[in-house]
Formats: sequence, structure tokens, C-alpha cells
Amino acid sequence: MFTARNKGRLAITAVAVGAALALTGCASGDPLDSGSGGSDSDSDTIVVGSQAYYSNEIIAEIYAQALENAGYTVDRQFQIGQRDAYLPALEDGEVDLIPEYTGNLLQFYDDTATATQSDEVYAALQDALPDGLAVLDQSPATDQDSYNVTAAFAEANSLTSIADLANVPDLILGGNAELEERPYGPTGLKDVYGVTVSFNATGDTTVDALVAGTINIANVYSADPRIASNDLVTLEDPEGLFLASNVVPLVNADLADELAEVLNPIDAALTPEGLVALNVLSVDDQESSDVIATKWLTDNGFLS
Repeated sequence: MFTARNKGRLAITAVAVGAALALTGCASGDPLDSGSGGSDSDSDTIVVGSQAYYSNEIIAEIYAQALENAGYTVDRQFQIGQRDAYLPALEDGEVDLIPEYTGNLLQFYDDTATATQSDEVYAALQDALPDGLAVLDQSPATDQDSYNVTAAFAEANSLTSIADLANVPDLILGGNAELEERPYGPTGLKDVYGVTVSFNATGDTTVDALVAGTINIANVYSADPRIASNDLVTLEDPEGLFLASNVVPLVNADLADELAEVLNPIDAALTPEGLVALNVLSVDDQESSDVIATKWLTDNGFLS
């Protein structure tokens, strides 16, 4: 059995729970609160957290089950909240591991960073992290802005990359109203890829508008389950128009080498299409994160 070494990290005690309550600003219902005056956790327990986001919880559950299969004891602290809640918990040692996203995490720690492409973002993130935190290998899977077209439109115009749009006339881009002024909106498309578009502020109806044909290109997050359920094609972004946000385990630095043995192969196997498929199981099929995780780990040869 593998055991996690307690190299100075805090045990989750009533004091730590109190700190977690303070940082979340809640008097009750705190995911970091074990519900008792103390905790059964010890130095051999890996505390796995998640954001308050169904897709992030699925990834956290995959990590948790993989660690349990490797012989660890796991304490799940899911649905903690957003970065202002769980990052202090990680830095204080109350949480050992949480799934993160490279680009967004880099911007949190360094809002002056200019890297956008995957490997550059990952390298910059490693430099930006505070002492005591580390990231393991990043996954090919992402959850970031992306441009999508219907499969029929992609086939008719031989589209695989955003660059291919430069040869297509009369393009209409749809998305939230603020996209029109974002650096990756119409101006970015023209400057980076030579693609000319008109803009339609479609908001929450963006995917419906794309399927209906009132727009040609839709700004959709790359892990959105509607990409699969509507047979959309996510266009590649070789020039880094969008900020890359690959899935990556964020861990206590003293556990990084140990956890990497289990989690690096997991992240290597999680693909962009695979993450979308997991989200479809959650949103469309209403399956629980533990069932989804077990199925994925089994299908990918991590559980027998």
C-alpha cells in the first residue's frame, strides 16, 4: 500500500475546519467541515477537493478512485467553491489535490502573463505558483473558449482549424455580447488568422443559433456537452488565439512526486473529446460523478 507522507502539511482538525469556514464566509454547509468536532483524517489520507462545478467534480472523482485503487485512503471534499475558497485551503494544507485549468490558474496568480499556447502556459504556471504548491502533468483535455461549427459546415468547407475559415465568405460569429470586444473576438480572428466575420450577440442561444444556421461559428467552452449532443466540430487553434486551459492536478508540493505516479497516466488518457463525453453523461444522462468516474477508469484500463 502506498502512503502519503505528512511533510509539514496540516492535519484536518477542528482548527483547520474553522479556517475553512472563515475563508468561505459560511457558517454551515462548508464542504471542508467534516461535521464533527474533529476529523478521522490522518497523514496517510489524501484530501481531494473539487470546484463547485459538475465537470470538475467528475475529474476529482476520477483522481480519488485512481488513488484508492493504488492503495491510498481518500477524503473527498467536493463542491468547495471557487478559487478564493479552495486555493487558501490548498496553501494551508487542508486540501492536498484539486483538478485545475492551466490558463485560468495562471491568470489568477499572474494577471500580467502573456502566454496563450498550451506548453507556454504550463511553463509560466509552474513559475507563478506559490511555494508549497505544484502541478503534475497537464492533460490534453481542456475547458476553455473555443470556436465551433456544425459537422455539416465543417465538411462542406473542409474545416479543421480556425485558419481554414479565411477561405470561407459571409461568416457570422455568435456568442455572448462581450465577445465582440474580446481580443479573441472578431478583431482577433482578423489579426491572427485573417478571418473576417460579422457578429451576432446570441448569448444563451448560441448553440441553438449555430444548429439553426443563423450563425456559422459559435464561441462555446471546449468541454460543453452540447458539442457532442449537437455533433459540433471544435476548430483547432494553432496560433493560440485563445488562452489554453488544460486540465491539470494542483497538489501540495511535498506530495507531487508521489501522486504523479498515479495521476500522470490518468491525465495523459483524458482527451478533449473524452471530457466532453463525461460531461454528457452528467448533464444529459444525469449519472452521478462516482458512476461516471468508475466507468471511465474501467474503460481506459485503470480499474479491472
